[in-house]
Amino acid sequence: MKKILLSFTLIFLSFCANAQKNNKIEIGTLDSVYSKILKEQRKILIHIPNNDQSGIFSKQRYPVIYILDGDAHFNSIVGMIEQLSAIGGNTNFPEMIVVGIPNTDRTRDLTPTHIKSDLSMMKDSTAAKNSGGGEKFISFIEKELMPHIDSLYPTEPYRMLIGHSLGGLTVMNTLIHHTNLFNAYVAIDPSMWWDNKKLLKETKNALSITKYPNVSLFLGIANTMEKGMDITKVKKDKSDITKHIRSILELDNYLSVNKQNQLKYKSKYYNDDDHNSVTLITEYDALRFIFDYYKLKLTVFDYMNVNKELLSKIETHYADLSKKFGYEVKVPEGLINTLGYQALGLKHFEEAESLFKLNVANYPESFNVYDSLGDFYDAKKDKANAINLYKKALSIKEFPETRKKLDNLQVN
Repeated sequence: MKKILLSFTLIFLSFCANAQKNNKIEIGTLDSVYSKILKEQRKILIHIPNNDQSGIFSKQRYPVIYILDGDAHFNSIVGMIEQLSAIGGNTNFPEMIVVGIPNTDRTRDLTPTHIKSDLSMMKDSTAAKNSGGGEKFISFIEKELMPHIDSLYPTEPYRMLIGHSLGGLTVMNTLIHHTNLFNAYVAIDPSMWWDNKKLLKETKNALSITKYPNVSLFLGIANTMEKGMDITKVKKDKSDITKHIRSILELDNYLSVNKQNQLKYKSKYYNDDDHNSVTLITEYDALRFIFDYYKLKLTVFDYMNVNKELLSKIETHYADLSKKFGYEVKVPEGLINTLGYQALGLKHFEEAESLFKLNVANYPESFNVYDSLGDFYDAKKDKANAINLYKKALSIKEFPETRKKLDNLQVN
């Protein structure tokens, strides 16, 4: 369909139109799952890419981001993913499903061990009496939440875990003790001081003896120092008030020096952000780092000269993505559709045919791919093939524009 040339814009406009039917802008849905492990009902926030809601393209499958403290960070992550994976033609990140996990008993779930001492570091020391349920919580994610998400939503087997503060502690615990649960980890100002730095010690030991190929970790460090302190001074300090940042800097130093573990690692210190404000900017930088290989860089020249060299460039890029993700990453239907019509407009018929047929092969359940290939044959004056393809498209989904094109060909 020619009107899908601006596919990403249409997806966004379609989303806005659907969202405003009831005068509400909705970015997700509320789901829940009963946990036998935790013995409670757990609410879950779910975002599915708007591509899947527009009705223009076929249903696709997506990598998944799991966010701890989901009620606090769900909106920001969804906004970034939408903005930089689809809106305005951006393809910096893949479109992704976002799963936010709200808290019920935060200290219980996000701490790996029970503590009775070191309570001065906690805002509410009474919460410590329930601490140490981290392993059960991770078990809930692995054995109950993930199977629930995979059974109901169009997921791919690539997962990321994001956590802040005690959630960052859980991220590190999962990385060290349950490495294969996720492909990428984001620890935002993690509470590595917990239990006299017990997990920090375990982390340093694991990083010295274990390999982490194809695993990514981004560490965000906030400025939680008192006035007059700096990074150099704080490392020499021994007071409780600097314990939080000192434990994170100790982790960062070890990760930065010991590269034999093959972990794809990067950290960043945010001098202008405190413990609470650092989450947003860290999420952004982490996503850019983890997916630094994802974007297919096409120039204006590429769009104006759709040829065999460009097709080879696209094929090579997505073959490389498939290796990195561990499953076949197909070229987005909208991108191929756009390039196919561009080639058709340039009368590069061989390239246009290859592109439209690639979409048919990749997305055989999409009405759009048959409609577009029908447009190609119509432009080539191949009436019989055009009619058959429009009929195929309509057998999948009734669409007024396709029906009109079919009627015109049959009358004439």
